[in-house]
Amino acid sequence: MKALREFVDKQKPHFEKGGRFEKLQSTFDAFETFLFVPNKVTTSGAHIRDAIDMKRTMIIVVLALIPPLLFGIWNVGYQHFLSHGMTPDFWPMIGFGLLKVLPIIIVSYVTGLAIEFAFAQARGHEVNEGFLVSGMLIPLVMPPDVPLWMVAIATAFAVIIGKEVFGGTGMNILNPALTARAFLFFAYPSEMSGDNVWIAEKADAYSGATPLGNLLVFDVDKLPTDWSMFLGTIPGSIGETSTIAILIGALVLVATGIGSFRIMASVVAGGLVMGLLFNLWGANEYMNIPAYQHLIMGGFAFGTVYMATDPVSAAQTNRGKLFYGFLIGFVAVLIRVFNPAYPEGMMLAILLMNVFAPLIDHYVIQSNVKKRLKRAKAVAA
Repeated sequence: MKALREFVDKQKPHFEKGGRFEKLQSTFDAFETFLFVPNKVTTSGAHIRDAIDMKRTMIIVVLALIPPLLFGIWNVGYQHFLSHGMTPDFWPMIGFGLLKVLPIIIVSYVTGLAIEFAFAQARGHEVNEGFLVSGMLIPLVMPPDVPLWMVAIATAFAVIIGKEVFGGTGMNILNPALTARAFLFFAYPSEMSGDNVWIAEKADAYSGATPLGNLLVFDVDKLPTDWSMFLGTIPGSIGETSTIAILIGALVLVATGIGSFRIMASVVAGGLVMGLLFNLWGANEYMNIPAYQHLIMGGFAFGTVYMATDPVSAAQTNRGKLFYGFLIGFVAVLIRVFNPAYPEGMMLAILLMNVFAPLIDHYVIQSNVKKRLKRAKAVAA
């Protein structure tokens, strides 16, 4: 590492102001901070002394995504061979899954990082590490059979329209990964819905319907068992099927303080409350399924842990996080049951609450201000 450090230091003057490659300073800085701990410190104003920085924050989130990623790779292979009536060994399933998932990840990172670097160079800004997470989240919310060119277009749309037009990392109001999925959902609905896309190269006679797909036609009898949905051995997006793998990631995020437990818990509470209200109503079979099943179907668990807790687009105040999370869970189940056109209500619920997060924080802050003013008047009196 010492030799590498010396080599980087030797090349650094060429990329600084006045050097031959000064226009590529942002690119060089990005690679340097990727390899080594940044040596920059705050030079003025009040600041917090802490060992954590954005790079470490993003890397912890990526590590927390490893369990659903690994399970998703296996499940892609498992569902493929299951549809053909085959029971192969573990490694052939992993091999098939890798051949399907790895190209999606590569396309996501290459497209997104190329745009990030281009915008950083054009603005003369540093390249932020935010896309380290988005580049992994985007493949995990995609069907395994999604065409790669669609992944590239969706990623470009998410980075440019969902983030860069607002000023880049830390300024976006919408979750970039969900913006990519929403773009595909509305631009190419046939590639993001139906029974054909959730199993890679499935047998023609095999259904391939997800649990939410079965519920759309009130086919409750075809629902997988609770254990199958909790474990994740069902068709679905690459990283969204296994609740147990997602819970492992949630433990990592909560233990490190990166993910908000308030948001996660309140999302679950909101989903359960809405599910229980539908149980009381009971107008159709979809409303009568146990409320807890909503938590282990579709992208509810994945959205709760990795999307709703996005520190940029989520509410910032402690009380605001509770309202924000509760409304996400509440609205997600509401959309699922009431609007058959959008079976995956979690995506739309999070994007909707991303827009309202600043308003929630505003009212929470104003409420605190009024309480303090009232308290101050009482003390003065």
